[in-house]
Amino acid sequence: MGWLRRTLTDPDIGRHLLRDEGEVIVDIVRKHWFVYIVPATLGYLGLVSLWVFLFSRVDLAWFPLVLGLALLLWGAYKALEANLDCFVITNMRVFRVKGVLARSLATMPLGRILDITVEKPLHGRLLGFGHFTFESAAQAQGLREIRYVARPDARDLEIQRVVQRAGLRGPKVIN
Repeated sequence: MGWLRRTLTDPDIGRHLLRDEGEVIVDIVRKHWFVYIVPATLGYLGLVSLWVFLFSRVDLAWFPLVLGLALLLWGAYKALEANLDCFVITNMRVFRVKGVLARSLATMPLGRILDITVEKPLHGRLLGFGHFTFESAAQAQGLREIRYVARPDARDLEIQRVVQRAGLRGPKVIN
């Protein structure tokens, strides 16, 4: 049963690293807490519906029961989906692992990143999150948009620092 819990809660980033080539993790970017508001609301509505079920007439009780269970399952799935959507910055590339039942991996070498746009809507500025848009030579890719990134300015600087240290832009900085 432990493998099922790990499979549903851990994106297993380590197995995607090129350790033989010296790849190390610089930063793991999880979703901002803001994305859990919708799943929490769905779970709350599911619990309310189950509470209504307890006081419903017997002939109509099936509806709030089914609705409550459906809302709880939907909320749990949305929370797992947000938890398993993980963006990783390494010294060689950036990649994203996501998916609950089916997993996908999108990767981009640091040298292919041409531009990063950091978008911070008003509520994102107030709560401390933003959205990344990556521009590269190949526009159709799985890493084009990363939404709800906590501390977006710090993460952007981290990516720029890693690209600079790799010697991919401008003169190489020696520490």
